[in-house]
Amino acid sequence: MSQGSNFVDYVKICGRSGNGGPGSAHLHRDIRTSMGGPDGGDGGRGGHVIVRGNAQLWTLLHLKYRKHVIAEHGMSGGSSLKTGKSGDDEILEVPLGTVIKDAETGEIAFEITKDGEERILVEGGRGGLGNWHFKSATRQTPRFAQQGEAGKEEWKILELKVLADVGLVGFPNAGKSTLLSVITAAKPEIGDYPFTTIVPNLGIVSYRGNQSFVMADIPGIIEGASEGKGLGFRFLRHIERNSVLLFMVPADTHRSIKEEYEILLAELEAYNPEMMQKPRILAITKSDMLDEELESEMRKEIDLDIPFIFISSVAQKGLLELKDLLWKEINQ
Repeated sequence: MSQGSNFVDYVKICGRSGNGGPGSAHLHRDIRTSMGGPDGGDGGRGGHVIVRGNAQLWTLLHLKYRKHVIAEHGMSGGSSLKTGKSGDDEILEVPLGTVIKDAETGEIAFEITKDGEERILVEGGRGGLGNWHFKSATRQTPRFAQQGEAGKEEWKILELKVLADVGLVGFPNAGKSTLLSVITAAKPEIGDYPFTTIVPNLGIVSYRGNQSFVMADIPGIIEGASEGKGLGFRFLRHIERNSVLLFMVPADTHRSIKEEYEILLAELEAYNPEMMQKPRILAITKSDMLDEELESEMRKEIDLDIPFIFISSVAQKGLLELKDLLWKEINQ
């Protein structure tokens, strides 16, 4: 199975939490007492539906076919003030960077960013109070207790934003997949046509001294992506979570390097102005086709206030220097 078919970044789930158990209306009895005071315990809480962050997961694939998630009901309260057992919670493990939204309003409820972080997706009903809570000076033996609170049924959207240290940004066929395949263990599909990369490909880049960082090839932006054209918003959201953006412009672009970089930048800004705060590096790809004179001329024309580097994934040119640059930016 290719990563394309394995990568699921959006699921819609119906979570149903458990009902709270009813409180008990028991009256105390023993050998000496035929009708004592109230000693009915409280009902148990209904099970929650919970989401938990798991750093080992990269996709929501395991939830794709779990449309309904149902937690257990709480148990009834017992005599001698015994509280009923709480219903078992239903726990959904999700990758870090999962955003939880209300399916009807689209409103963001929360986001899971840490391993082991747990948040309640749908809250279980509270258990009902036992009859001993209702005892008073005028009512010595209440023969009633409270029913448990009903659980809830809510539709939620789970949406993944890929968490990576470096996000590759460039038009289709800027050489992003090739770079990823050369400097990481990822095996993305590579082809010289728009939208070869239909889902984000993630790869681990090995660095000096057994260190590493995560690189994500985000599907190619085209002009108008911020308005939802092409593959639009769905992919731009993956770039939001990267700590460094590596802009990639091929040396053989029909525009100038600076012009193409500025178009990419404008797309990102239109989509989310906060993206402009991220550190940026520019890589001019496919530069094995340039001789020294031409490269020197292009350097003069670039005139940008960000670090830039000429690389070739195929000829392995400038890749170590690129890793050094990225590592420095990630750890600023």
